[in-house]
Amino acid sequence: MPFQLPELPYAADALAPHISAETLKFHHGKHHKKYVDTLNELIDGTEWADKRLETIVRKAPRGPLFNNAGQHWNHSFYWQCMSPKGGGDPVGKLADRLRHDFGDFNALRKEFDSAAEQIFGSGWAWLVRESSGAFKIHTTANAENPLLQAAIPLLTCDMWEHAYYIDYHNAKEKYREAFWNVVSWDFVAAQL
Repeated sequence: MPFQLPELPYAADALAPHISAETLKFHHGKHHKKYVDTLNELIDGTEWADKRLETIVRKAPRGPLFNNAGQHWNHSFYWQCMSPKGGGDPVGKLADRLRHDFGDFNALRKEFDSAAEQIFGSGWAWLVRESSGAFKIHTTANAENPLLQAAIPLLTCDMWEHAYYIDYHNAKEKYREAFWNVVSWDFVAAQL
C-alpha cells in the first residue's frame, strides 16, 4: 500500500501566531506531500514496495529513496512534536530525566538552540535517548535522523528554511523561540 501524507494533528491555524497557517499549508501540504508522492513513485514495483517506512530509512542506500523516506519520517514525527496546547516547561518523569541529564530546562533549551543554530544548510535538531539511556542533543543533515544512530527520537525541530521562512524570513532564532511555545511535552513524554 502506498504511503500516505498524515493529517496534521491540529488545525492548520492552531499553532498561530508562532507558526502560521500559511507556513503549514506549504510545509505540510506541499513539501511533505512531495516527499510522500516521490517516495511512492520510487518504491512502486520494487523490493521496497512492501517495506515499513522505518525499514526503508534504516536500510535504503543514500540517494533519492533514502532522502524521501527520511524526510517523510522526519516530518511525520515533527508534526507530532507540536501542539496548540504546547509550550511551557516539561513536568513529571520527563522533567526529572531532563534535570538529571541537562541540569534544568533552560540548560536543555540553550544546548538545543545552540546545536540548531550551528546546522549549516538544511537539517534537524533532536532531543534523543541514546542506547545508554542518556538524553542528548543530536543534529542531522538533510533527511538523516536518529534512527540511523540507534537513538530514540524524543523531539525534533526542522531547521530547513521552508519550516520558517514564510513567518520569520532569515531569522532562525525567532523561529526557534516560537517553536518552544508549541512543543508538545506530552508527545515527548510518550516517546519514553
